[in-house]
Amino acid sequence: MGLRLFFQFSLAVGCLYTIFFLVSVDQKLQWESVWVYRQLFFQGWVVTVLLSLASLALSLFIGLLTVLLKRSEFRVTNLAAKFYIEIVRGTPLLVQILFFYYVVAHNIGLDNRYVAGVIILSIFNGAYIAEIIRGGIDSISATQLESARAIGLSHFQAYRFIIFPQAIRQVLPPLAGQFASIIKDSSLLSVIGINELTNNAQQINSATYSTLETFLPLAAAYLVLTLPISLWSKKLEERYRYDS
Repeated sequence: MGLRLFFQFSLAVGCLYTIFFLVSVDQKLQWESVWVYRQLFFQGWVVTVLLSLASLALSLFIGLLTVLLKRSEFRVTNLAAKFYIEIVRGTPLLVQILFFYYVVAHNIGLDNRYVAGVIILSIFNGAYIAEIIRGGIDSISATQLESARAIGLSHFQAYRFIIFPQAIRQVLPPLAGQFASIIKDSSLLSVIGINELTNNAQQINSATYSTLETFLPLAAAYLVLTLPISLWSKKLEERYRYDS
């Protein structure tokens, strides 16, 4: 399986390199003007990685909390969790970024664009992660929870020792795919002036007027981050496909 994964990754990188070569020959691209800004590219790449990691951690917490509230016996918290999920999943991320930053964040005095960006990404992806976790829990037979309660385990202990260990095996593949989505979603934070990868690429394009030379490396930089995660997600799906 490891050899197959390496072959798929090498094939994707080889295809990307071939596209770069063909486009360069056909369009006679001038890479010198963009190469001068290589440090800016790298800085944006690092910011994208850090934003994605912070958003992943916070969105996992939000998603788990939302699942607990949604499965709560209290009707108010149950409805609040459902309302949150439907609102977030029913509106575009770009609209949420603009609304939360220019309306909510400014009104509460949150001026740090990076903190606001992490929170916005986490709120958006937390709703999807909540549904992923809910699906994993629902895939576990209800009789297992009843059996755990019958042998004297509390509700919390039943979930901790019986339900969650099995659900984690089911949700790992889609969670890996969701992490790749977080990385790609972070590109939209350029609309609020965060100096991540896409924003820096736009600055380079404005300075050099070398559109293809700027956005081809941009695509490659995102592939370097998302392709291994996507391949890992497929590996997890194959590994746990028949597990119960």
